[in-house]
Amino acid sequence: MIILGIDPGFAITGYGVIESQGNHLKMLEYGVVSTKAGTPFTWRLLQIRNQLNDLLAKYKPDACAVEELFFNSNTTTAIQVAQGRGVAITAVADKGIPIYEYTPLEVKRTVVGYGRAEKQQVQQMVKVMLKLDKIPKPDDAADALAIAICHSFSSLMAKPI
Repeated sequence: MIILGIDPGFAITGYGVIESQGNHLKMLEYGVVSTKAGTPFTWRLLQIRNQLNDLLAKYKPDACAVEELFFNSNTTTAIQVAQGRGVAITAVADKGIPIYEYTPLEVKRTVVGYGRAEKQQVQQMVKVMLKLDKIPKPDDAADALAIAICHSFSSLMAKPI
């Protein structure tokens, strides 16, 4: 199964593509879609959609896992990130790919075994589980890989959104 993990945003959207066969995981690609501040917001959203469409065409994933949003303060940023997440979800949905969402707590619990794990612990486990030489950078890409890994171990019980 090919899984696309997405850590949503509008300035930076992390992505990670893995192949999962049973308990064997293989990293295929990871990175970020970065949009420049000062660029009209609609153009930033289009850039996210277009780059995700390129990834979808290249890997033809069987599933997409996206992080559920959690904000506790800045509502303006929350709305913009939610719009970026919406663009990512519609790009995937347009291809008929099932989409699953996971909370940060679920991702940490699945990848590390502890829902309150520190970011560094999650990144280290991503490196180990995917047999990488180093921790993926930037953090958004490592987070997207963790989300994809979470789905690989949760897919039998998960329901698409």
